[in-house]
Amino acid sequence: MTAPNPHNRREFLTGQSARSEIERIGQNLTECTARQVPSRGPTLLLRTVAMACDFDIMLNPDGAGAQLEAASDALELVHQLEQLMSVYRDDATLSQLNHAASISAVPIEDDLWKLLQRAKQISEQTAGGFDPTAGALLSLWRRARQADTIPSTSEIATTIQSVGAYHLLLDEAASTVAFDRQGVELNLGAIGKGYAVDRAGELLLERGVQNWLVHGGRSSIRAHGCHAGHDGWPVGLQNPLLPDKPFATLLLRDQALGTSGTAVQWFRHEGKRYGHILDPRTGWPVESMMSVSVIAPDAALADALSTAFFVLGVEKALACCDNFPMVGAIFFPPPKQGRNLEPLFHNVSPERVFFNGN
Repeated sequence: MTAPNPHNRREFLTGQSARSEIERIGQNLTECTARQVPSRGPTLLLRTVAMACDFDIMLNPDGAGAQLEAASDALELVHQLEQLMSVYRDDATLSQLNHAASISAVPIEDDLWKLLQRAKQISEQTAGGFDPTAGALLSLWRRARQADTIPSTSEIATTIQSVGAYHLLLDEAASTVAFDRQGVELNLGAIGKGYAVDRAGELLLERGVQNWLVHGGRSSIRAHGCHAGHDGWPVGLQNPLLPDKPFATLLLRDQALGTSGTAVQWFRHEGKRYGHILDPRTGWPVESMMSVSVIAPDAALADALSTAFFVLGVEKALACCDNFPMVGAIFFPPPKQGRNLEPLFHNVSPERVFFNGN
């Protein structure tokens, strides 16, 4: 990724500069159509179902025996992490924490404590665009959807009083977690899959496997090393208007990609469409973006920031990028009437983007 220019970034926040930048990026992508889009070659694929989605590990087809054993162990680790982070299993660590932490401080294992610490830090760095304490809001909307309705304004106003990373009290010396009020509910859905992808990848590296791609639900991806003669792994960037058709291909090497969007998960009530991504600051679904993809050093960060940037919108998300200099982002705002998609790329190397010409 190319280093951002702070002066240009500030200019970029104005409408005219943003339009000029979009046009410039569009010209670069059009030029990319002359290059051959990298394609995936033969792979070894191992898959399991966890966290309500497919988790896949893709390997180059050399050294199959040791690689497959390591990949199998990595997928088993994903199941262990699901038991740690799930809010849908009463016996899961996070579920039990949600029931007890408003009563007294709860000691938890070091891995989960560090993940919560990082989640709280990212929440602070994104002005609450990402918030691990939004669980009560998510539960409220889930119940409403099951009843074929939407929450009332008063229900949202009451619930949102228990949302905010400042309600999460972390004691490093004792490795304990506590909530400062009743009703706080942790939900790691916007970072948990990425964290599991990272841990699976780290296990592969520890076992000497250097070339691999791990993904959880195709929205959380991390790639390491090379594949099929490419300097990385080809990964499709989803078209938010046509989810089954890639908009572009990204070449990832030793990086992660996280994508947040509402093309697949949404519902209608009384003729209005509601996406599943909530703004934890207001309690309502976000309507100002179609999708956001983030390229980052690790999948947990990519996942959390793709959610935060989706919530914040382009200008506020770009303002947050000063906190994350190693991060690139691809924004898909809704197209204006009668116009095509106009994605906005920030800090993404054009050499790593291959436009599919959609």
